[in-house]
Amino acid sequence: MSPQPERRQITGFSNPTVKYLRSLREKKHRKAAGKFLAEGLRLLTDARECGHLPEMLVMASGRGPHPLLDTLEREVLAAGGDVIETSPDILSKITGKANPQAVAGVFAEFDTSLAALNRGKAKIWLVAQALRDPGNLGTMLRTGDAVGAGGLILIDDCADPFSVEAVRASMGAIFTQHVAQARWEEFLPWLRSGEGQLVAASLRDAVPYRAAPYQTPCYILVGNESQGLPEEYEMACDLRVTMPMMGRADSLNAAVAGAVLAYEVLAALDS
Repeated sequence: MSPQPERRQITGFSNPTVKYLRSLREKKHRKAAGKFLAEGLRLLTDARECGHLPEMLVMASGRGPHPLLDTLEREVLAAGGDVIETSPDILSKITGKANPQAVAGVFAEFDTSLAALNRGKAKIWLVAQALRDPGNLGTMLRTGDAVGAGGLILIDDCADPFSVEAVRASMGAIFTQHVAQARWEEFLPWLRSGEGQLVAASLRDAVPYRAAPYQTPCYILVGNESQGLPEEYEMACDLRVTMPMMGRADSLNAAVAGAVLAYEVLAALDS
């Protein structure tokens, strides 16, 4: 019988594996490797339950035992993955977080082409154009998970959904929501090739967002945090809605606006 695979120890900051793991914090290295980092036992457990096992599992030494971590380690080893134990200081260098959680994992990036989406999977989809903040991106993924959306479609130059910050902010929704990336000139023909209503919050010829004529499947479009949507994008929408602003603020945070609108659409489509 062949020996059972076991975790291996890494004790040096200059170890090539540590350098490789640290490099995944940078977009160019993530793209070159086709891998990304995720941290935290809860997030990695959510990934496992969604059918995604890390190819490499990194654990901090000195942690207490945990049945979920034991299960994760066992399944990663059984799948031929690599399990590494290292010091909390080295794990901190890997994740770029002063107080890292006790475990991190390396996952293969997902297919983010429009062709990979099953557009009949859900009645709500979220779409973000030029979203620059990884926290907002992660929040939109969490919103999509909460409302049962099919996924998040990122248009034009958005923050990287596989950055450590976006994955962390998604609270595991990166593994439950399909993510696609495309230019506007690719997205619009794809959308028009099948059923789908494109809806955006707007002030241009807009109707109140409450009781607006939403249709399924509904694609909810939000724009850049500071500039909003380009006029031509808004005018290409099937429906433009406006949300009342009762105070001095003239707009909502992009991810918050998407969440408010998503729940209104969900209520309308379920009624």
